Amino acid sequence: MESFHSHRALTAQAGFTLIELLVVLAIIAVVTGIVLTSQSSFNRTLVVANTAYDVALTLRSAETYGLGSRGVGALTNAGYGIDFEKATPSSFTLFLDKYPSAGAAFSCHPAADPSAPSAEPGDCVYEAAQGEKVSLYTLGNGITLSNFCAYAGGAWSCAADTLTSLAIVFARPNPVAFISANGSYSLTTPASAACLTLSSPAGGSRYVSVNSVGRITAGATSCP
Repeated sequence: MESFHSHRALTAQAGFTLIELLVVLAIIAVVTGIVLTSQSSFNRTLVVANTAYDVALTLRSAETYGLGSRGVGALTNAGYGIDFEKATPSSFTLFLDKYPSAGAAFSCHPAADPSAPSAEPGDCVYEAAQGEKVSLYTLGNGITLSNFCAYAGGAWSCAADTLTSLAIVFARPNPVAFISANGSYSLTTPASAACLTLSSPAGGSRYVSVNSVGRITAGATSCP
């Protein structure tokens, strides 16, 4: 009899009560929820970060093409740039800055002698009607260019208020960024910096900055 009672006591101690099982299940559900939420947040952040690096890489390609004087047909010495438009926040354009021709009345990077080999065409503005488009890039995963800004004359102007377009051009021989705002480049007070904000519909933003000496940063802290 004594051994029978001992067996029952051991069996009772080895089992789980209904309350204990419910507590364990609740803990598992909470941990699973935290993991899934963290994974979703991580994926969202990763997608926006990758897009920011892609945009920065495209800017770097424009810089490489411009400094390398990549020729198109008989045209040489032309700069390359990226154009961002407020009206099309899910895409941007890589363009060849070929209009107006070298030696024209206006140039954003004039040469002392318009007929010299160093003379370059272009006005540092995207002229779609002049056939300047090289490639159109579309942002995926619902990510948009939610804002872009240019710094000139001691102040920032942004697409969130007055800016409708932003063009960033690179031309030989120096890695200088020629930044145009609202379809115009100012020789007297040129913009010295630009900043782009890329946002995901699921939340999260990343920033890409460019300064006047051609430094491109895909992980900028913020935009104005």
